[in-house]
Amino acid sequence: MSVLDTKNITPGSLSFFTALIISVINAALSLLVHPLWYTPVIVFTITFVIIYSLYYYTLQRFIYRKIKLIYKFIYQTKATKKEEIFYKHILPQKTIEEVSDDVEKWAQQRNDQIELLQKNEQFRKEFLMNLAHELRTPIFSVQGYVDTLLNGALEDENVNRKFLSNTSKSIDRLVRLVDDLDEISKLESGKIPIIQESFIIQELISDVYEEFMLKAKEKTTELLFKKGTERPLWVKADRAKIKQVLVNLVENALKYGNEGGTITAGCYVVDEKSIYIEISDNGPGIAEEHLPRIFERFYRADRSRARHIGGTGLGLAIVKHIIEAHGQTVNVRSKLGVGSSFGFTLDKSEATQRFI
Repeated sequence: MSVLDTKNITPGSLSFFTALIISVINAALSLLVHPLWYTPVIVFTITFVIIYSLYYYTLQRFIYRKIKLIYKFIYQTKATKKEEIFYKHILPQKTIEEVSDDVEKWAQQRNDQIELLQKNEQFRKEFLMNLAHELRTPIFSVQGYVDTLLNGALEDENVNRKFLSNTSKSIDRLVRLVDDLDEISKLESGKIPIIQESFIIQELISDVYEEFMLKAKEKTTELLFKKGTERPLWVKADRAKIKQVLVNLVENALKYGNEGGTITAGCYVVDEKSIYIEISDNGPGIAEEHLPRIFERFYRADRSRARHIGGTGLGLAIVKHIIEAHGQTVNVRSKLGVGSSFGFTLDKSEATQRFI
C-alpha cells in the first residue's frame, strides 16, 4: 500500500509527496535544457520549496476553514479566542478521518434525537387524546344527569336519587383520575420518598387478599399462593407503596379475570440480593402486540371492555413507576386464552438470613 493510500495522511505529508514528485519531474526536464549537474539540484530545490509551501498553506487554510465550518454545525459550544489559538496551534490537528468520525457520531446523535422527539411527540399526542377521552366520559355523565335533574327530574322521586347517585359515581371517578395523575407526576419527579423497611412479602399479599375477599366471592374467584412459595421471605422496600402495587395487580386480575377463575401469588428467591413476586391469573389474557405498551398511561388492550369495567387506566403505569422508584423492574407475561402474570423484583432484606 502506497503512502498516499493511507487513511491517516496529513496535509504536511500530502504537500511533501506532491512537491517531491513535481520537483523530480522538473529536475529531470531541466537536464534537457541545461545538461549540467547543478541545474537539476537548483531546479529541484526551488521547485520543492515553492510547491511545498504553497500546497501546504493552501491545504491547511482550506481544510481548517472547512473543518471549522463543519464544527459550527455539529457543536453547540462556542470557543473563545484563546481556545481557538490553543486548538489551532498547540493541539495536534485532526485528520480528515477523525473529522469524518466526529461528523458521523454527530449525525447518529441527531438521528437518535429526532427519533426520540418523534416518539415523545407521538406519546404526547396519544396521552392528550386519551386524557381527554378519560375526562370526557365522567364529565358528560355528570353534565347529563345534572341537566336532567334541573329540567324537572329533581322533583321526581323515582329517578332523582338514582341520578344523584350516578353523578356522585362519575365525580368519584374524576377524583380518582386526578389523584392517580398527581401520584404519577410526583413519582416521576421524585417528590414521593421511598421509605425502606423490612417485612414479609407473603404477609402483605395476605393483607391485600383479605381486602378483596368479598369481591373475589362475588366473582367466585379463588385467591391463592403458589405451592412451594409459602416460606416467609423478607424484603426491603416501602411497604405502603408495594401494597399499592399489589392492590392494583390483584384488582386488575379481578376486573378482567373470568368468573370462577383463580389469582395466584408466587414469591421466589432470585439470588442473594433479590426476591421475585408474581401475580398470575387464568383470565382471557392479553394479545402479544399489546404487551410492550401495557404499562403506558391510559393504554388499554381492550378499550371497549375496559370502558365497561371502569377504572382510570393508570393502575399499571403507577405500578411501573413505584417499582422503578425502588430501582427494580416489572414485567408481564401473557397469552390469549391462558392468562396473565405480572411480576416484579424487590431487594431481599438482611432479616431473611435470620429466618432461614
